[in-house]
Amino acid sequence: MARGGHNKERGDVERKCIVTGEVQPKAGLIRFVVGPEDLVYPDVLGKLPGRGMYVTADRAVLEEARKGQFSRSAKQAVKVPDGLVDEVERQLARHTIDLIALTRKAGRAVCGFEKVKGWLAGGERVRVLVQASDGSERGKTKLWTPEGARYFGCLTAAELGLAFGRQTVIHGALATGRLSNRVVEEATKLRGLREGNDGDMAIGKDIEAK
Repeated sequence: MARGGHNKERGDVERKCIVTGEVQPKAGLIRFVVGPEDLVYPDVLGKLPGRGMYVTADRAVLEEARKGQFSRSAKQAVKVPDGLVDEVERQLARHTIDLIALTRKAGRAVCGFEKVKGWLAGGERVRVLVQASDGSERGKTKLWTPEGARYFGCLTAAELGLAFGRQTVIHGALATGRLSNRVVEEATKLRGLREGNDGDMAIGKDIEAK
């Protein structure tokens, strides 16, 4: 298993992290390119033109990359903007929220304690359980992660609210499917950037089944 919780399965496209030297699936890496005026730009969606430089989706590793690794990888002097890592986090959070919103619009997601509990207890094939990092710990422990599903607690109640079209959301669940798999990839990377931050932003770990 590579860093960030990604399994190296046959057929995965792999790249080498310019900091750690570890080869792993692209799903666990953030792509960067050198753009106009030799500035380093994050390419969270993987669509910007240019030669890609890949860094493990981990805040400490990304901070290390700012200390000359981008220039060495690009084989030229480059400019690393202040707040680059925070910008990566912002983009990842936005993309994760958008993917959850798409899953909801496709009828493959619910929110609210009772609805989520109903899915978990009723045999719905849940792929992802999401809970707000700033939600009540007592309330969150009353729900469980089904076998084979993933748990994420790296989004705030306000961020989950954006995903579900409400002011705030504490509990949400996503059914199995392609969109939910994409949420897993993006949320795993976001968790890597938010682990170790102050507060409950590092809660992204599986809750034991009750």
